[in-house]
Amino acid sequence: MVRRTFLTLATGVAACGPLAVRSARAAASPQVLRHVDVCRREGRYGGWPANHGAWIWGNEILVGFELGWFQAKRGDGHAIDWDRPAEHLLARSLDGGETWRVEQNDGLRPPPDERVAGVPVEPGGKPLTDCPGGIDFTSAGFALTARMNSVDAGQSRFYYTLDRGKQWEGPFRIPDFGQPGTAARTDYLVNGPHDLTMFLTAAKRNGKEGRIIAVRTEDGAKTWRMLSFVCPEPAGDDYAIMPSSVRLPGGAILTAIRYQKWIDLYRSEDNAKTWRYIGRPAPKTGGNPPSMVLLADGRIALTYGYRRKPYGIRARLSSDEGATWGKEIILRQDGGNSDLGYPRTVQRPDGVLVTMYYYNTDRLAERFIGATLWTPGA
Repeated sequence: MVRRTFLTLATGVAACGPLAVRSARAAASPQVLRHVDVCRREGRYGGWPANHGAWIWGNEILVGFELGWFQAKRGDGHAIDWDRPAEHLLARSLDGGETWRVEQNDGLRPPPDERVAGVPVEPGGKPLTDCPGGIDFTSAGFALTARMNSVDAGQSRFYYTLDRGKQWEGPFRIPDFGQPGTAARTDYLVNGPHDLTMFLTAAKRNGKEGRIIAVRTEDGAKTWRMLSFVCPEPAGDDYAIMPSSVRLPGGAILTAIRYQKWIDLYRSEDNAKTWRYIGRPAPKTGGNPPSMVLLADGRIALTYGYRRKPYGIRARLSSDEGATWGKEIILRQDGGNSDLGYPRTVQRPDGVLVTMYYYNTDRLAERFIGATLWTPGA
């Protein structure tokens, strides 16, 4: 069963009618069109779209997120109530991110009696099973979301849809690939009808988060094999987690990885079997995952939360496949504290970018899911 709640948008920073969009698209510099609320409810904690994923079909956009309960006494940390169950929801836009509706899909409930990163979940989920395989990853309505139960050495799972997220199958078990455990978030590349590469966070040898591995299925998710470690194992308490990957026109793969204070970039020329370090496109983030998207004009857009003052959402652009990056673009800087970010970005057919994230404008107020509509310029 799918229950839908329609929400009203907040006012943005600028008008976004046809003339405004055409003018912004023609501008040489990136332009922020406006901010909108995707899901904002008093007393609630909306979080972590990067964990769940975002997908686009024309002007139809779907994003996943978690909706828990706000607990202001936790101050600048994750101000979520760790004792009350959180819902795993979707938000859908049919007009390119201008307006949104929230959907609660029972097919995405976590397995029974589970916690996700320490937060209890709503009841009613199905037990974890093995996938029978045969999924057509090239189906017009296909999407996959990968989930975890621990940020360290846990058990991961995935769900998939063939009808743009109206019905979901799962949860299906993700193997541990000989690692102490995994903490899957959603990052994958479709190679063919039954062929898909997924990028996962695996626990380090000490059982703590984490380092990135590339894995592949060629039978529609019945069986999987590990291809490679994308990056070296971080030393000490550092981690390499939460990848975001794109396939370049020539076939190479770029994967951006979150570290404690920055984002690093790796490149593979052999379909994720081996990797080389490219550089550090975002040296100062305060610890927030990247979102990369290959633009229609061949450039790459990188977006990320900025957990330093002034708190907000930022972006960079590359016109040479990630070898160099332009100056930092401030999408917004009105954050109330560092409990924000985890973006996912998609590009509309008209070239406008829609960056979705969780956010707060007051550290003592609810956390909400927001979106910024912007253009990358010429």
